[in-house]
Amino acid sequence: MAKTDSPTVPVDSIRFGTVGAPSSTPKPGGTPLAIIHARALGLDHLEIAWVQSVRVTDESCAEIKAAAHKQRISLSIHAPYYINLNSQTDELMRKSDERLLLAARKGYLAGARDIVFHPGSYHGQPPAKVYPRMRDQLRSIAETLRAEKVAVILRPETMGKPAMFGTLEETIQLSRDIPGVLPAIDFAHLHARTGKNNSYEEFAAMLTLVKQGLGREGLESLHIHLSGIAYGEKGERHHLPLNEADMRYRELLQALIDFEAKGVIAVEAPDPFHVADALTLQATYRRLRDLKAGVAEGSDEE
Repeated sequence: MAKTDSPTVPVDSIRFGTVGAPSSTPKPGGTPLAIIHARALGLDHLEIAWVQSVRVTDESCAEIKAAAHKQRISLSIHAPYYINLNSQTDELMRKSDERLLLAARKGYLAGARDIVFHPGSYHGQPPAKVYPRMRDQLRSIAETLRAEKVAVILRPETMGKPAMFGTLEETIQLSRDIPGVLPAIDFAHLHARTGKNNSYEEFAAMLTLVKQGLGREGLESLHIHLSGIAYGEKGERHHLPLNEADMRYRELLQALIDFEAKGVIAVEAPDPFHVADALTLQATYRRLRDLKAGVAEGSDEE
C-alpha cells in the first residue's frame, strides 16, 4: 500500500528564465507574447533585454505588466550596454546616467523589480581609485529614483574581463554602501574573469561572501546570470551553450541548495540554446533539491 507520510515536494526557491524572449516565441512577437510563451514552456522568469536602447511607451509597459501578472512571471530588465559609471567626460557620464535612469523608470512601469546593468570600465585606472567614483555616481542615480518613488533594485553585474569593474567583492561593497542596490551575480563571468571559480568549494566561498556582506537577505534575493562561456587570458570571449563549455553548473546548483538560496537564474546562452539550457538548469535544480529533501523516485511501496 502507498505510504501516507512521504515527503512533500518543495516549491522552487529559485525561478528560472531567459535573458531576452525565448527564441521559440511565435512571430511576430513582442514582450507580452514572450511572457505568455515563457509560461507555456514552464519557465517562471523573463529578463527583458533592452540592451541597445529603451524604446517603449508607457502603454506598452502597462501591457507587459498585465501579462506578467496574469502569467505569474517575474520580470527583470537588462539595461543598455552603453552604461559606464566611470565615463571619462561629463557628456558621456550624462548619457550613461540617462540610459540607466530610463531603463529603471520604464522597467518599473512594466512591473520589473530588478534593473541589471554593466557598471563600466576601469579605463586603466587602479580599482581602488575607480571605486569611489562608481559608488558616488550610482548613489546619485539611486537617490534620484528613490525621490521619484521608482521602487526598483539597481543590480551592477559581475563582469567577465579583468579590465572591467565588477568583481564580486566590488558589487557586494556597492550594495553595502548604497540603499536600493544588490549584485547581479554572473557566475560564468566570474569564472571567465580568472579561469577559476568553477567548483563546489569556490561557489560555496562566493555564497559565503554574499552572506557575510549582505546577510540572509542577500542570499534570499539573488539575481544570477548563468551560461557556458568561452574565455582566455583577457577573460570573457563569448557565451556558449552549457554542453559546449566547462561550466560546472551542477556543483553551483548544489551549493545554492545547500545555502538555502532564493532568487532568480536568468540564462544567457546564445540563441537558440537559452531555452533548452534554462529548462536543463531548472530540471537539474529540482532533481538535486528533491534528492536533498529525500523525495526519491518510486517512493510508493507495495
